[in-house]
This record gives sequence, structure tokens and C-alpha cells, in this order.
Amino acid sequence: MSYCSFSGGEEYTNHFQPGIYVCSDCGYELFSSSSKFQHSSPWPAFSQTIHEDSVAKYPEAWGPVKVCCGKCGNGLGHEFLYDGPNEGLSRF
Repeated sequence: MSYCSFSGGEEYTNHFQPGIYVCSDCGYELFSSSSKFQHSSPWPAFSQTIHEDSVAKYPEAWGPVKVCCGKCGNGLGHEFLYDGPNEGLSRF
């Protein structure tokens, strides 16, 4: 799985220092920098979460799945099908 989240972010899109990305509302661990990858989207992209319950997913009628913090429900972005070499996977 991959995730594109943290809307608004060139600050985080081009940030590749080692560390953990946490929810801005509650501090829950969401993603590790080791799962972050460069993508053409203007938002950071991740291939997996830290914990199974790090994010909650909610299908939306218009298409992509909404992704929220698994602890407090803070909106993180959307899940999309990956359009790169690993086509068929998804990215957050």
C-alpha cells in the first residue's frame, strides 16, 4: 500500500531525513521515513504505515478512499492507485 497525505506540502514532499511522521492533532505514529518515496504528486507518498491501525480508510462516493489518523480521525489525504512501475498497488 502507498499513501499520499499531509495536504499542502512541499515542506514534507521534499523532506527525506530519517524519522517518524506523526499525526498533527494527537501525535500518533503514522509513517516511517523509510516507507516514503518520491512521486509526481505534490504530496508526500508512503508505501506503508507504521502500525496496522495507524490509519483508517473511508470510501468516498467520488472515487478515492479518504485516509485519516487511526487514533483521532484527523484527515490525512486520500489513497490512490499507484501509477508507477508497481502498477496495481496503491499509494497514500
